[in-house]
Amino acid sequence: NYYEVVPSNYLETLLWAESDRLSTLQVDEANFKSERDVVKEEFRQRYLAPPYGKLFYLIEQKSFTKHPYRRPGIGSIEELNAATIEDVRAFHSTFYRPDNGTLVVVGDFDQKQLDGWIDKYFGRLTKPDTTMPRVTIKEPERTAEQRFTEYGANVPAPAVAITYLAPPVASDDAAALRVAESILSEGESSRLYQSLVYEQQLAQEAFGEADLREDTGLFILGAILASDKKVEDAERSLLAELKKMQEQPVTAAELDKAKNQLVTSALRERETSNGKSFSLAEAAVLYGDPARVNTNLDKLQAVTAADVQRVMRKYFTDSNRVVINYLPESMRSPNAGGVK
Repeated sequence: NYYEVVPSNYLETLLWAESDRLSTLQVDEANFKSERDVVKEEFRQRYLAPPYGKLFYLIEQKSFTKHPYRRPGIGSIEELNAATIEDVRAFHSTFYRPDNGTLVVVGDFDQKQLDGWIDKYFGRLTKPDTTMPRVTIKEPERTAEQRFTEYGANVPAPAVAITYLAPPVASDDAAALRVAESILSEGESSRLYQSLVYEQQLAQEAFGEADLREDTGLFILGAILASDKKVEDAERSLLAELKKMQEQPVTAAELDKAKNQLVTSALRERETSNGKSFSLAEAAVLYGDPARVNTNLDKLQAVTAADVQRVMRKYFTDSNRVVINYLPESMRSPNAGGVK
């Protein structure tokens, strides 16, 4: 995506620039190589430099078996090295087309004037004759738990990550899963942090995320261990917290707190024009309906303790689980493999 925040008197100039970006591509070998180096550095800063960056790269690789989600959009250093200027031109001609774009304008503007500018700058763009390529591969359901052990050179302490396949973001279960995420992992008062960090002192950090996407998503849980603790104990404690939510409904106080956190976060984002535009664009692209920006909040407010318990039982099953143990390189035995 591309976004800009400008004074309203520059809106027409901005629309011209965006239409030009969509319709033309001026790139030569020199700026191609320069920008490729920028992306390589971004990859290093995101995945190679942070101690646990590689773990989060591995989560997608190990959690998806068929879907393109298993390959992060940034690619890898090897793929970037292999890319050519012709690859860039082909990508631009394939995907930078008016029927594959969503334009969102938020702020101080005259609607009639905006419509005229859009007709002027975007109306001249022609729709290609070729069919827009779409991802048709579906991630298969998991049938058995899978376990992986991976190693990192700059890892100060072991970590464990557990993933479960989750439904698409437009699913009726999405709101309940977001509430479950908040109860499990939002802040130091969350169940995971209280149990693993404060009470058992197994971990220095505990985390969770409902990573819901247009297609099959992930629910991710994990912990970075405290000194001299074992990944087996951390995994056992993470699973125990899931089991508690499967066996007993969450409390009314937890439910209200989670929903308040989620709704407040969404409303705070929409206090700015930039935040409003992102919310509207997400609703339009992921749900095909900009009005979902409002109804999604209603869905969150309607979640009950029974809904949370139901999705915990539905998705957090043994056969739907992938476990990744991420260890310091110093713990690798001479005959260690990557899969158990």
